[in-house]
Amino acid sequence: MTNTVLARTRVTEQSAAAVNVSKGALIALGVASVLVGLWAVACFIGGMIGSGGLFALAKAWVSAITGV
Repeated sequence: MTNTVLARTRVTEQSAAAVNVSKGALIALGVASVLVGLWAVACFIGGMIGSGGLFALAKAWVSAITGV
């Protein structure tokens, strides 16, 4: 008795243009996330300056959340 096994192989190729588009999209998303992070840090620093410091900001935040 003879057993035969058939194997399928799939060959995929990516063109250079597809790879460049993927790299470009990755770079664009990375830059956008860095800009959002920098904006968040700037807003946090602005809130600290406006409220009078870190503890005053925390107190005002807790007051705003609890309504007290």
